[in-house]
Amino acid sequence: MDLILFDLDGTLINSEAIILGAQYETFRRCGRVHPGREAGLGVVGLTLDIAMAQLAGLDRPDDRLTESYREVFRAMRARAETDPSLDEPLFAGVAETLAELKRHGGLKLGIATGKPRKGAEFIVARHGWQGLFDTVQSADDAPSKPHPGMIRRAMAETGAAPERTAMVGDSSFDIEMAVAAGVVPVAVSWGFQPVESLVARGARHVLRAFPELPAVLGLARVEPAGLA
Repeated sequence: MDLILFDLDGTLINSEAIILGAQYETFRRCGRVHPGREAGLGVVGLTLDIAMAQLAGLDRPDDRLTESYREVFRAMRARAETDPSLDEPLFAGVAETLAELKRHGGLKLGIATGKPRKGAEFIVARHGWQGLFDTVQSADDAPSKPHPGMIRRAMAETGAAPERTAMVGDSSFDIEMAVAAGVVPVAVSWGFQPVESLVARGARHVLRAFPELPAVLGLARVEPAGLA
């Protein structure tokens, strides 16, 4: 492989509590009834304005919903410093597997997220990932998933070939984006959308645990220096 791209929410980090909490509070402030957990998680991965409009059943973005969510989310993220229930922890095996992948010479890692760049950078800093990823694609860099723009930009930046690039994600938007870009679509089973939906959209592999990823992509195990 030349390049492995990762979604963030629902794939590397478990952000369900803070995302749903911000959605519910936003809808309350805007005098709307939130359609529930499944619907709320079902729009994660889309850029914010499109996600909120879709969640509200609107055919176009609503500035009040979008800006209210941003305000609420910022406040909740500040609260997360002292409220563990709003934390965005890594899923099991993520830290160790990313470190292992980084030890593969020539293999590059990247992020392709519906978050704005500022949000992606926050997560990178929060988990000490500076220098880990060779490319970071966000909602500020390309059209919303499932448009393949994020993946195409990442491949252009890293010199990766489509057939040697994988996209790992938990949503139908990730899988459809990967298919549209001609790269290997890899689904995770612990995310925010049903695995059956991801397979139906074209997922070539399904991870039951994150440490399965290197083997699924045909990568030999690389031990840390001194442990090989």
